[in-house]
Amino acid sequence: MKAAVYRAYGPPEVVKVEDIPVPVPKNDEILVRVHFASVNRTDTGFRSAEYVISRFFSGLFRPKQQVLGCEFSGVVEKAGSDVTEFKSGDRVFGFNDERFGAHAEYMLLREKDAVVHIPQGVDLKTASAISEGAHYALCNIRAAKISAGQTVLVNGGTGAIGSAAIQIIRHIGAHVTAVCPAVYVDMVRSLGADEVMAFEEQDFTMLNKKFDVVFDAVGKSTYGKCRRIMKDKGIYMSTELGPGAQNVFLALITPFLGGKRLLFPLPVTAKADIAFLGGLAADGKLKPLMDRVFPLDSIVEAHQYVQSGKKIGNVLIDMSL
Repeated sequence: MKAAVYRAYGPPEVVKVEDIPVPVPKNDEILVRVHFASVNRTDTGFRSAEYVISRFFSGLFRPKQQVLGCEFSGVVEKAGSDVTEFKSGDRVFGFNDERFGAHAEYMLLREKDAVVHIPQGVDLKTASAISEGAHYALCNIRAAKISAGQTVLVNGGTGAIGSAAIQIIRHIGAHVTAVCPAVYVDMVRSLGADEVMAFEEQDFTMLNKKFDVVFDAVGKSTYGKCRRIMKDKGIYMSTELGPGAQNVFLALITPFLGGKRLLFPLPVTAKADIAFLGGLAADGKLKPLMDRVFPLDSIVEAHQYVQSGKKIGNVLIDMSL
């Protein structure tokens, strides 16, 4: 089978498309024929090992899992003898940043992994973009205990995480102010944001209003800059470590100060959460943004584009191209 393989950390060019053997499922595993997979910040982060801490999970000196791709959709090709939840021909989607493997024509998953059936009415392409950004958003939303009636600012409304966060928060019933590039204001408003502002036209940290939660879904700001727009018990969250990895330190100390605080929750991937997000998509309450679609042979270009920071929503690999 064709697969995008990387055997060393580094720039996008370390990824090569090669022919490797089709994996064989164990008794508790399923073999999935991949139709679509995303190329996302999780993939590029593990590939580059820019954050050295990621090597403790992926391998200190060289990657243990040499085929990236953590978000996918496809059809079960074969199920192991102990598998009861899936059978050959089932449409499935999910997220796996432990074993990866979706940037290939076939991938292995354990039955207990975060893989679920694709709901009726959701196509394979859409399903492949439901999980990654949305599950990170969901993790932060739950950590902040966002509830109906609260006010939330989402910085980075066009990203995979930010665009999903807007929709999930609106589903909860909170009021959302989103920040994005001027050219995408109307598109972000269509996601359900109550207010949308262009970052080129106004610095959101200088707004004359205060929020229960400031969710920096692109990690471009800081807790210090956002404090003035946070309510007395307000929460700041970021998807990045921050300058000098300050967000880890602030997450440890600010909860004990009794006022404004920073949360930096560690993401957890659960099968039930993927099913929940699939249900939102089936109900039309979560529509993942799509940017570009590449063939597997253009995997390097896909990595380059994601790493450029110019993408909106999700970048996909179509295995049929």
